[in-house]
Amino acid sequence: MSTGELLSIEPLELKFPFELKKQISSSLLLSNKTENHVAFKVKTTNPKKYCVRPNTGVLLPRSTCDIIVTMQAQKEAPPDMQCKDKFLLQSVVASPGATPKDITPEMFNKEAGHVIEECKLRVIYVPPPQPPSPVAEGSEEGSSPRASATDNGNLSSSEVSRAYVDSHDKSSEVRALISKLNEEKAAAVQQSNKLRKELELLRRESNKSQGGLSFKFVIIVGLLGLILGFFMKKT
Repeated sequence: MSTGELLSIEPLELKFPFELKKQISSSLLLSNKTENHVAFKVKTTNPKKYCVRPNTGVLLPRSTCDIIVTMQAQKEAPPDMQCKDKFLLQSVVASPGATPKDITPEMFNKEAGHVIEECKLRVIYVPPPQPPSPVAEGSEEGSSPRASATDNGNLSSSEVSRAYVDSHDKSSEVRALISKLNEEKAAAVQQSNKLRKELELLRRESNKSQGGLSFKFVIIVGLLGLILGFFMKKT
């Protein structure tokens, strides 16, 4: 903060979060420390690059004023993000009841004997804040997102709760899958036993049917033999 006799200026550095192809604004707060009307004027070494609103004005006694400085969109960044642009804020006591329309260049002419208070302001480019890096889902190179979070600091209560719920849900799914596999295994064993019993029953019935046919065949052959023998005796 500049503490001149007429105005206090805050801040003394115009900071711009620099981004390419984007207009960026910074603000100044002027405060009239006197009981007089104070006229001010803002100059810059690069007027085509900046727009200052208002660039001139009159502060009433003990009043304040906000000045907005807008930097035009830039196509390329300066080397090492260093800016050589400067601003100069001039202030002078104005006549009582003066308005911005009453301001003339002659008021800020030192050669005319006016007492001019001046304050130089620097321009600083600030790199824009970097967005947080996305957390990859799943593990990578043996490290999991949860492990990375614990390495960087303590997990919040919501993260702990979410991790517990996820773990609980996964364990429930595993138990349900194991139970389903056991049921399917038991059903398969039961079906296998049933098929084995049916196969054994069919084998037994097949053996019985083969034995019955053989016995009947013997009886029929014997009867035919008796009948043939009976006819042969008659002849």
